[in-house]
Amino acid sequence: MVASKKQKKAMESINSRLQLVMKSGKCVLGYKQTLKSLRQGKAKLVILASNTPPLRKSEIEYYAMLAKTGVHHYTGSNIELGTSCGKYFRVCMLSITDPGDSDIIRTMPSGDPGQ
Repeated sequence: MVASKKQKKAMESINSRLQLVMKSGKCVLGYKQTLKSLRQGKAKLVILASNTPPLRKSEIEYYAMLAKTGVHHYTGSNIELGTSCGKYFRVCMLSITDPGDSDIIRTMPSGDPGQ
């Protein structure tokens, strides 16, 4: 029970930081735009939903490794990730290009896909 409480607290902090990025920073939603931002070297952090298809997930992780960009594995599904972004649709992955007022890039573990 303690672990689930800690995990819920961490998820709430990620959600609040993500909302701040959506409000004050710049990010792109979706697979194609995330891939494009990684190729161009604009991505600072990539967030993947838990139910992203494995092949797509490994491809994004590979591009992120080449671009030396951090990857965070969001614990919720793509529906929950879309909701935390303030959207009414599913978001499988997003790339943060400008964090704005948020400290999401400093607090997220950068570069380790095992998170």
